[in-house]
Amino acid sequence: QLQLVESGGGLVQPGGSLKLSCAASGFNLDEHSIGWFRQAPGKEREGVSCISITDGNTYYADSVKGRFTISGDNAKNTMYLQMNTLKPEDTAVYYCAAAPVVAGFRPFKAYEYHYWGQGTQVTVSS
Repeated sequence: QLQLVESGGGLVQPGGSLKLSCAASGFNLDEHSIGWFRQAPGKEREGVSCISITDGNTYYADSVKGRFTISGDNAKNTMYLQMNTLKPEDTAVYYCAAAPVVAGFRPFKAYEYHYWGQGTQVTVSS
């Protein structure tokens, strides 16, 4: 069964940190671009970060640059999103995703991704 399973969400105070994990099964993450998206209530899903296997680059949304770090552990077939200096506007459901190799890959376009996690809630509030 091909799936991504997320963990690590929760409630954190402004300025705090969380680390999200996303374990893949049934396929190899290192053969895919990996990304994190988020969706706040009443808003569209937006791309947060991506490691593109197509061009080898790492991408971050402007709103999270310098605060979030995406990484992967091939041995564990798991991807991570380290989130530091969290702000209330970071509150959202966070989704991990994986995309196959494709020419002209657009890292923050959700339709590029074939596999999705179930989502995990991150709430930043005092």
